[in-house]
Amino acid sequence: MDYKRKLRKQSGQLTLIFPLVFGILFTSCGENTKKSQSVLIEKINAVQQQVMAQGNVTKEEEEALTGLCNIISHGDGMANINRDNLMILKDVDVVPVYEGCNNLSKEEKMDCFSNKISSFVKREFDLELSKELNLSEPKEVDVFFVINESGNLTTMKVRNSDVIIQGEILRVLRKMPVMKPAFHNGKNVSVICSMKLLYGNDIDVNVVYIPEFPEE
Repeated sequence: MDYKRKLRKQSGQLTLIFPLVFGILFTSCGENTKKSQSVLIEKINAVQQQVMAQGNVTKEEEEALTGLCNIISHGDGMANINRDNLMILKDVDVVPVYEGCNNLSKEEKMDCFSNKISSFVKREFDLELSKELNLSEPKEVDVFFVINESGNLTTMKVRNSDVIIQGEILRVLRKMPVMKPAFHNGKNVSVICSMKLLYGNDIDVNVVYIPEFPEE
């Protein structure tokens, strides 16, 4: 009975690991060299062997793996961005219109957009993940995302954060509702937006212009 219970537990952990493995393998394809791929596979195998040796993972380890899966399991990183057809949010004639922000002036639409984005992220973010880090003081991270000509959030980047927090922010951003796209010179345009997110025992979000373009 103990053997069967342990086997079921290990199978459950492999269910967690396999998406990580395949996600990393697919992400590492393309322009990476065979050497870098083989190093990555060695690290993946080491993680799998460690999980099998332990028989289970701690809650903290599981959250870190889940965060990593959220980071690598989607093709929506900044590597896919086309800068030629991209504008900065502050420069467009009309910002993307979030539901409930219609029939407002340009300045009011910008304020409404910022407030709606901030409220959405605060509402959807799992604050317990942040609290469990037991930070001595709040940490601030830069977040970038693109809203394309159709009003869909398509690419995103979180800079300088714990893997658990980075994964959670990306998960939340992927839930962002479709908006009316930004408008400039008589046509719909893609815009890059940015915000600063402060996390710890609470979360604060400010949609602001960050001049440094995020690296891929």
